[in-house]
Order: sequence, then C-alpha cells, then structure tokens
Amino acid sequence: MNQIMPLTPDTDYETIQTAIRYLSENGPDVADLPRFARALGLTERQLSDLFRRWCGLSPKSFAQAVALDHAKSLLRARESVLDTTYQVGLSSTSRLHDLFVAYEAMPPGIFRAGGEGLDMVWGVAPSPFGLAVVTATEYGMSGLGFADAKTSVEQAFEDLANRWPKARFTRNDARVAPLIAQAFDPARWSADRPVRVVLIGTDFEVKVWETLLKIPVGQATTYSAVANHIGRPTAARAVGAAVGKNPISFVVPCHRVVGTSGALTGYHWGVPRKRAILGWEAGVVSAAH
Repeated sequence: MNQIMPLTPDTDYETIQTAIRYLSENGPDVADLPRFARALGLTERQLSDLFRRWCGLSPKSFAQAVALDHAKSLLRARESVLDTTYQVGLSSTSRLHDLFVAYEAMPPGIFRAGGEGLDMVWGVAPSPFGLAVVTATEYGMSGLGFADAKTSVEQAFEDLANRWPKARFTRNDARVAPLIAQAFDPARWSADRPVRVVLIGTDFEVKVWETLLKIPVGQATTYSAVANHIGRPTAARAVGAAVGKNPISFVVPCHRVVGTSGALTGYHWGVPRKRAILGWEAGVVSAAH
C-alpha cells in the first residue's frame, strides 16, 4: 500500500511531474480518481487540493490540459495569434489575464563579445515549476531557467551564464526574488507594472523572441508561423533553433511554440515542464473567465 505523503507548496511541482508521468502512461482519462490518487501516494482530497492550489483546475481538467494533444486545441486560432499587434499597456480582452512584458534589446555586438562589460546579478527563488534561477542586468531580467532534482541550481546558473561567458555575475537572491515573484504570480500581472526584460542575442534571435511575446497565454503557434511573421518563410528550422536558445524561459513564452501537428517537440528545460506550464496556464485562463 502506498504511503500517504505530506504535501506542501514547496513539493507541489515534484508531485505534478509524477502526475504527468502517470497520465503519459495511463492516458488522460482520470475516471478512476482513487487509482490516480494512490499512484501519487495521495488521498483523493489531497489530489484535488493539489491541482486547485497549483493551477486552479480539477483533476479531470488538469489531465486534459497536460494531455499530449492539448496543444492541438491551442493551435485553432494560430492564424490570427501573431497578426494582433500587442503593445505594453494595451488592455485588450484577450490579454487581460496575461503577463505584461516591457523589453529592450542589447546591441548584437554585446552578444558577439560574449557579454563583455556587462554586470549581472543572479539568484534563486521558488516558482510553480521548480526553483527559478534568474540573471538580470540593471535594465531587467536577462535569463530564467529552472533547477530541480535532475538539474542543480549551479547547473542551471551555468547554463545561463555560459551564454555570456565574459559578463560578470554576482549572486543576490534578494535582488531577483521580486522579479521571480512578479513573473509567476498572475495577481501581480499588470500593464502598469510590466516585467522588464533585456534581450541579448543575434539580430535574428531577438526578432524571433520579440515575436514570441505576441503569443497570448492559453494559445500557441508554430515554428513556421513565426518564420512567416518575421518575413523568413523558409527559415522554420532556424526559428526552431532560436526558440531553443531563448534565455528567458516562461516570460518570453517559447513554450507556446509547437509543431504543425500540435506536437510539443522539444523544450530546453524538458518537455514535461513544457506540458506543466501549458497546464498551469490553462488554469490562469480558466480563472479569468
């Protein structure tokens, strides 16, 4: 008999990962709720409380939101997703429950020089998807990655820092904690106080990342649609590479780009996390309606 495990917000994401693995192996039908709960070492009440707390969804709605074919339904409106001009401060009904981002791009020469001359702080704080590891310049967030049981904080930091090997980094958890809290708390998402980010990459990469910021929460688009949008219709593969190099995960929503068939393809921080983020965002959308 499975031991009933204590559950706290700090351990929620580990349990969510286990739930996604279970659903991958057993399918999205959770009609047998007691079996689902036992597989996670939880009571039915704990299972329902977990999903309500983590994403505001019932176990059934959560299972549908993280199903492998969920992204197909998000693609229904893909033709118009990138055609809608989105500016910080624009209060359209489709973006009222979205994370507002103000960005500026560093000159590409800084990227080519490996970030030489840049001073950044970095730090760690909890998020719904494991520990968030963030780098930031005086202009805003420059990198966001994740640490968990498989990826240590140091490994996640090195993953980000190696993108700008000549930059100077100083750890300061207190400096980055407000950035992380704002990024992952929908109650703090406001056009009046956007999350400030700085994009450091090649001209092409920055163009792709700017396009990702136009994809609303609860929707998705394809690599080919992004390529068309930036005027490079034959560059879907290059777009995929640029999406994979996006240093500011979640905030610059590379997780909302999928294959033409709706397949989740890859994600730098793991496809299970991509599924979890899309499921969590389904809860954000549900709460807004």
